[in-house]
Amino acid sequence: MSLYSEIFEQPERLGQLLSSQRKAVEEIAAAIKRRRIQYVFLAARGTSDNAGRYANYLLGAMNRLPLALATPSLFTYYERPPNLKGALVMAISQSGQSPDIVRVLQEGKHQDCLTLAITNAPESPLARLADFVLNIEAGPELAVAATKTYTAELMAIAMLSTALSGGRSPEWKTLAKVPGWLQGALKNDQPIAEAAQRFGTMLRCVVLGRGYNYSTAFEWALKLKELAYVEAEPYSPADFRHGPIAMVERGYPVLAVVADGRVAVSLLDLLRDLKQKLLAELVVISNLDDALSMAQTAIPLSAEIPEALTPLVSIVAGQLFAYHLTLDKGYDPEKPRTISKVTETR
Repeated sequence: MSLYSEIFEQPERLGQLLSSQRKAVEEIAAAIKRRRIQYVFLAARGTSDNAGRYANYLLGAMNRLPLALATPSLFTYYERPPNLKGALVMAISQSGQSPDIVRVLQEGKHQDCLTLAITNAPESPLARLADFVLNIEAGPELAVAATKTYTAELMAIAMLSTALSGGRSPEWKTLAKVPGWLQGALKNDQPIAEAAQRFGTMLRCVVLGRGYNYSTAFEWALKLKELAYVEAEPYSPADFRHGPIAMVERGYPVLAVVADGRVAVSLLDLLRDLKQKLLAELVVISNLDDALSMAQTAIPLSAEIPEALTPLVSIVAGQLFAYHLTLDKGYDPEKPRTISKVTETR
């Protein structure tokens, strides 16, 4: 099994997750409603932290649930955890082993909060501690760079949001279309491989995303860093205009995820300025023709995907781009330097 094969497993894995864990998700949603949860307090690191960024937007927009990202050092080094009254303390961790994430959940239990672990390791220390475990069922992920576990975490969050909103049949049917949309994104593999050759000398870039795809910008940038060793910095277009845009000059690579929806206009306006005024080199993943037409490298997505679900699909194109760029640079995507599969932080 390789990173490449794990990327291509994702439609099947997400389909299985949707069918096998729906009942568990509905039970978790019922418990959240019984406890009258006021907000979500979320602990995660790395790729799982980017899944948390998606949860921040999805649970906020769809379920009116505020989400606060934990600062684990307050629980470990400083030993001064905040008051968590009224919170669902949720941890997202592929391995369920990182001591600082476990410590946050432990404190949640100590403060009599409802606790939830979203993990690929249902027998892990994190899972054994939680009141509820949502097993993402991604199967063994042997590649160091996370791919299928990330999209499975996003699917788990989307399922929870659907269940919390009442779980009507049309909403579940829309979720059931995600594996098919993923298959469609994977058909771009060869064009993406050819496009990546253009960037074999790239050392730095920025990655733009907003709204639900703010998470995608961070995750795409992370994959470029850990696989191709590119200094990739993620921004929302609003933050990017507040200073970092000064980095851009002729030919500077700007990667962007633009989904049809509420925030698209801010990204389209920025892309026009980057192309016409600053002469940037644009790579765009989008289901909008206006966005794709501005890119030197255009990666299309299905126009049918609702904005809130585009992060589950758009990141697959980003994963393929990072994978092929890594090969073009002469690096081994199976053996990224310095990092390991399980990182235990305190």
